[in-house]
Amino acid sequence: MKLQDKVAVITGGNSGIGFGIAQEFKREGAKGAIVGRNPETLAASAHELGDDFLALRADVTQLADLERVFQTVVDTFGKLDTLVVNAGGATAKGTVSSVISTTEEEFQQAIDLNLKSFFFTVQKALPYLQDEASIVLVASMGAHKAFAGLTLYTAAKAAIVSFARSFSQDLLARNIRVNVVSPGIIDTPVYDKFGLSEEEATQQKIDLAAVAALKRMGTPSEIGRVAVFLASEDSSFMLGSEVLADGGPLTCKGVPLPA
Repeated sequence: MKLQDKVAVITGGNSGIGFGIAQEFKREGAKGAIVGRNPETLAASAHELGDDFLALRADVTQLADLERVFQTVVDTFGKLDTLVVNAGGATAKGTVSSVISTTEEEFQQAIDLNLKSFFFTVQKALPYLQDEASIVLVASMGAHKAFAGLTLYTAAKAAIVSFARSFSQDLLARNIRVNVVSPGIIDTPVYDKFGLSEEEATQQKIDLAAVAALKRMGTPSEIGRVAVFLASEDSSFMLGSEVLADGGPLTCKGVPLPA
């Protein structure tokens, strides 16, 4: 029970990697809130997590929503020990992008979702976070590798890795640790959003799995266990660090992502 009685907020905790993190946090004794925009997946995830987790509907690109989330959690549980900043994605408008064709509007939408939201989620949490708290940022192996069609998404993820180093320096006086987990190809419901047939989706997963030395996709729970490590005292000497949980990628060549 590495997170016994810790109170956590997990953005994007209603599905995929975020929900996997929430499940692992619960197994290790944490309570708190998952945050998302989809009321159906929020309700389903909250039901599975049980009474110790609130399901808060919010848009992480809206600062007023973020402040409401943190105030609600502290009003309910009395404190906030851990923040997992996970909400973002590569399926929203503008995130599937190329320098050749991306418009200014698409650029702004992609950066708002995948970078601006990370900065201000941390900023708005700070008045509520305990000293010696832990912040876990969820980036991507895309921070280190190029994927055709994901120019802005991968650039934002690289900036998140930099945020962890800079935030850690900014927060030294409060002993708040900021670290990053960068997942590789993870089997989540995101692949249902690309409009592929079942056969096409299966083949795409096979192709993507081939990127990893382990020859399989990761699971949300595997990323969740890394997040538990970074949130717990097990990582007490880690500050501004990144854990690549990517199955040992060999190459990204010849693996087309949806355009």
